[in-house]
Amino acid sequence: MFRNTTRAEPGLRERTRQQRGDSLFVQSVERAMQVLSAFHYADGPLTLSDIAQRAGVDRSAAQRMVHTLRALGYIRRDADAHGFLPGIRILDHTLDALRLDPLVRRATPVLQELRRSVRERIDLSLFDDLRVVYAVRLQTKHQTLNSSLVGHSVPTFCTSGGWAILSKLPEDTVRGILERSDRTPFTPHTITDPEAILDKVAETRANGYSLALNQILIGEIAAGFPVLDTDGRPVAAVHIAASLADWTPEDYAARIVPLGQEAARAISQY
Repeated sequence: MFRNTTRAEPGLRERTRQQRGDSLFVQSVERAMQVLSAFHYADGPLTLSDIAQRAGVDRSAAQRMVHTLRALGYIRRDADAHGFLPGIRILDHTLDALRLDPLVRRATPVLQELRRSVRERIDLSLFDDLRVVYAVRLQTKHQTLNSSLVGHSVPTFCTSGGWAILSKLPEDTVRGILERSDRTPFTPHTITDPEAILDKVAETRANGYSLALNQILIGEIAAGFPVLDTDGRPVAAVHIAASLADWTPEDYAARIVPLGQEAARAISQY
């Protein structure tokens, strides 16, 4: 069984009893976000019952939340009135998150220059525990929808950027991420054994970059480079992806890796 998803598992986000008991914590806001989050793994419009089940609220609460969010433009009816879809107003917040993020602002001109140099797909992903989330995507001409969308996410354990990030973390933290990850493979070549993944992380740490073959897509080669904050912690990764029909791993490493390393250093805050 292989996995095919547009969104990887972000990790545990359960609220503690202390958080829920905080006088400043607004539970109605939490429920509204649960309703919006119901669409995360949907492959089409959701009915009111679908939303209630996925959000973990009763149907009456879901109805009130959906009504309010529709009035505000955050949920809409689909064209055939079969259910509900996210509304256009959500895109306003996506824009705000990206344009105000100092890392994204600093990285974008560097990645644009990198794209002109290598002429392959360039991505910047942000580290989010069990997954990396793409915040900048500079494409080649032949790409799928998922590979072009900002917000698409993939697991940390089996991606070039994920290995690059893991290489900068303590081993006990890496093991914890692997233990909590859903390691269902994407392809017959996806590495899922924890010890084999640790070997890849160690190799990445020694080389200063990762090289992933056929991990998410058959025929894809991707190099990953860690991006660090001022404390030396990994916060993101630069990915450069191409086709194995166009490159041998040796030629790819020789041509692409030095440029990727230079870009990651330029984006990192040392």
